[in-house]
Amino acid sequence: MTDTSATADTPSETSRGALPALSGDALAALRRRTTAVLVASQILGGLGVATGIALAAVLAEEVGGSEVLAGLATTSTVLGTAVLSLPFAALTAARGRRAGLTLGYLVGAVGGVVVVLAAVAGAFPLLLLGMAAFGAGSSANLQARFAAADLAEPAHRGRAISTVVWATTVGAVLGPNIAAPAGRSVAGLGVPEAAGPFLWGGAVFLLAAALVFVLLRPDPLLTARALASADAASPASAEGRSLRAGVAAVAASPHARLALTAIVCSHTAMVSIMVMTPVDLGRHGADIELIGLVISGHIAGMYAFSPLMGRLCDRLGRISVVSIGVALTACAALTAGTADGDHTRAAVGLFLLGLGWSAGLIGGSTLLTDSVPQEARAAVQGLSDLSMNAAAGAGGALSGLVVSQAGYGALNAMGAALLVPVAALALLTRLRRPAPDGG
Repeated sequence: MTDTSATADTPSETSRGALPALSGDALAALRRRTTAVLVASQILGGLGVATGIALAAVLAEEVGGSEVLAGLATTSTVLGTAVLSLPFAALTAARGRRAGLTLGYLVGAVGGVVVVLAAVAGAFPLLLLGMAAFGAGSSANLQARFAAADLAEPAHRGRAISTVVWATTVGAVLGPNIAAPAGRSVAGLGVPEAAGPFLWGGAVFLLAAALVFVLLRPDPLLTARALASADAASPASAEGRSLRAGVAAVAASPHARLALTAIVCSHTAMVSIMVMTPVDLGRHGADIELIGLVISGHIAGMYAFSPLMGRLCDRLGRISVVSIGVALTACAALTAGTADGDHTRAAVGLFLLGLGWSAGLIGGSTLLTDSVPQEARAAVQGLSDLSMNAAAGAGGALSGLVVSQAGYGALNAMGAALLVPVAALALLTRLRRPAPDGG
């Protein structure tokens, strides 16, 4: 069998040199190898994000000197993830997944260092800038799920995406648990203890960048394009890879519009409800341990069951899984929003919220990949990540105001209301024509 790891990954070289080796067993082996590299990088990336973010609000309060400013830490990270999604998508469209993912993790590592320097200097604006750059690690993690679909067979795209999403579970669980040792490790260096996790997170991002740069060869996106060009009557134009072409591709496809709406609305509903749940639990007498347990259950719902969602995507169809996500999130909002101090009910609601997010993200991401031309996928996927994180950032920022003025139940009702456009588009799309996957 030809060693595909030595194949060049510039666009022209991929199209000339990779195709003869990428048929039958060789292509299957490349799929497995690519998935293994992405899973490993996702574990590292998830670990880096979770380690740093665990004490972000604490560090912001220490540096800013106010509880009011503490919430800006998470907001800056989310906005950084959103804003950086577009340049990373443009780079990916032009140079491939390897370039986009490597740069994303490197910028995240630089952001971790900037956060530490800002903490030492007591510079709050610099701290927010560093946290925004740290969000590049999250942007790279989000893009990795699409990289898994580049070489996947259409019938197995849901499973491929869900495998990479599932890998985030490891880092999401371990990250908060090593935040305390990370903080203690910098105690003698004149660095605030709450900044230590960002130093460790940056180091983990560097490892992820090195892993992707060295091992993600040949580039899955460029190889997929080469395979598609070989099957097509004429090669795809590079103009089709621009962000403008990505917007046009979504506008032209009812399935893509549904997919993007599902991703954005499910993510915004999840973030908006989740960020205020600890506050509501605290008001009803829950201690830190119980709050942590509820959030852990929520994270388990988000990631641990993603392989199930991927299999359902491939068996039942993408739109069916998006519809399941709508139903689960609506049940979550009803359960959590009417808990009124019942901690068990709140925990069940948050777990269902995580499951609904998983179905919406995986079903929507798979449908989005199915619904646009190959040459426009990287741009469309970048647009997806920009939209979902920008909307979630706004939702998270407004959720506190909603709870203070109308209560936690009203916040859940608003989260459920975000699902109405998804349900309506899903119904209209089914009535118009079958989905690309028949589902």
